[in-house]
Amino acid sequence: MLQFITHPSERYSIAEEVQMALEGGCKWIQLRLKDATDEEFRQTALEIIPMCKENEAFLVFDDRVELAMEMSVHGVHLGKNDMNPLVARETMGAEAIIGCTANTAADIKAFRGWDVDYVGLGPFRHTTTKAKLSPLLGLEGYAAIVKEVRRADILLPIVAIGGITIDDIAPLMATGVNGVAMSGAIINADDPVDYTRRVLQRLNESAKR
Repeated sequence: MLQFITHPSERYSIAEEVQMALEGGCKWIQLRLKDATDEEFRQTALEIIPMCKENEAFLVFDDRVELAMEMSVHGVHLGKNDMNPLVARETMGAEAIIGCTANTAADIKAFRGWDVDYVGLGPFRHTTTKAKLSPLLGLEGYAAIVKEVRRADILLPIVAIGGITIDDIAPLMATGVNGVAMSGAIINADDPVDYTRRVLQRLNESAKR
């Protein structure tokens, strides 16, 4: 499971980033434009929605619940300061994908009984795509958190996030997470399309172990 998260770049437009991730085989895109106005966000979304449909990829918006509903995308990812997931579910309906940010086992346990589809757990290491970082987890942190929440019989899919590169995939997946979210490693690669392909290959290899 790979989620590509958009991030402004000097090399590519957001639409170009998404196109390359899709060409590489990614089937799950998060449109994240923290500093954009709703109209700027809408214009970018209009560029990438057809791409995602053509490639049969899921598209979620970072926050922007109202826009996600207006534009009929698959769902949203909600940070800790965004709309409450229960309110988002009531607003968006049963079919929407709703993901939430988590930094600790307690954060994940708080979602027990909530209709949430996945958690983005991090950060793994330092990342420049977030202004305010929570404490870094590292491999030991992921292993401990996954163990704790699974022992509590919480089976919510966990996606690792935060400064992850292709070489981190095998050890991260070995901690028991269900997938990874990537941004900078793909955008800054010499060949983002090939890099995405190789990331997916590593994920597939890890899943078979």
